[in-house]
Amino acid sequence: MRQNRRNFLKNLTLISAGTAFVPTFVTSLTACINSDDIFFDISLAEWSLNKALFDGKLTNMKFPEVAKNEFGIDAVEYVNQFFSDKAKDKAYLSELNQRCSDLGVKQLLIMVDDEGDLAVTDDTDRQKAIENHYKWIEAANYLGCHSIRVNLFGDGPKSEQKAASVDSLGQLAEFGKDANVNVLVENHGGYSSDAQWLADVMKQVNMDHCGTLPDFGNFCIKREGGARWEAPCIEEYDKYKGVKELMSFAKGVSAKSYGFDENGSETTIDYRKMLRIVHDAGYHGYIGIEYDGGEENGGAYQGIRSTKKLLQWVGKEIAEQ
Repeated sequence: MRQNRRNFLKNLTLISAGTAFVPTFVTSLTACINSDDIFFDISLAEWSLNKALFDGKLTNMKFPEVAKNEFGIDAVEYVNQFFSDKAKDKAYLSELNQRCSDLGVKQLLIMVDDEGDLAVTDDTDRQKAIENHYKWIEAANYLGCHSIRVNLFGDGPKSEQKAASVDSLGQLAEFGKDANVNVLVENHGGYSSDAQWLADVMKQVNMDHCGTLPDFGNFCIKREGGARWEAPCIEEYDKYKGVKELMSFAKGVSAKSYGFDENGSETTIDYRKMLRIVHDAGYHGYIGIEYDGGEENGGAYQGIRSTKKLLQWVGKEIAEQ
């Protein structure tokens, strides 16, 4: 039975519904899949809706409701950019807690940006950046999140940035230990997208409250002109090799998606190959949907739905093998 079902699922890739998303037949199939059918849980990363948030069409306070009611997802991953002045605002955080409690939504982590470079070689600048992150660890604790996600940007030679990263993460993980909050590093550009480099950083830190958040995309090590974002990538790490190398330290996983073909498959990432890597690493936690595509063909809302369907579809197939 299982062999026939696997072949049946694989043959679905030959079906075209004439759209850019999952075929109707696959849609009806995934509608019957529940969390017990796959080997992981599904969460939603707030960045998936960044355009609506930046445009003021959606607020951070409203995000958990949208995750639950629009997409049937009951776990969320925040981005601090969308409530950047609220880290110490207990009234705001209490209201967020209450809303999530009423909705039955779990708050998993806060992705922290724009608080200073943790791999910078100047000791004073690095210490300031470390201390800037403390408030987000405290906010994560207040919200019941298990982690914050940090970036490792800096300057200077590769070896010096590694030493600076080890120092920063060690201090943050020690602070996180007291708050029972993990400090996670995503492959998110620069040397952090060199998975061997980042894995070695993890080994040197060697602390329970420090880990990785492997992302299926984001393996660009160097961009034109030294830019961090947007510019064309001129050096890229193998994404499958990278995820495999980072899974040993993973306390979360990010399912990046950009677009879908007529069969419902992601156009740049082999989800079957990625989820096999995650499964074989023994991971059974949350995988966060992070749609980062354009507004064409339904935009973010359809992109999130298509990513969820693909995760369910492939996750069930792998779980049954």
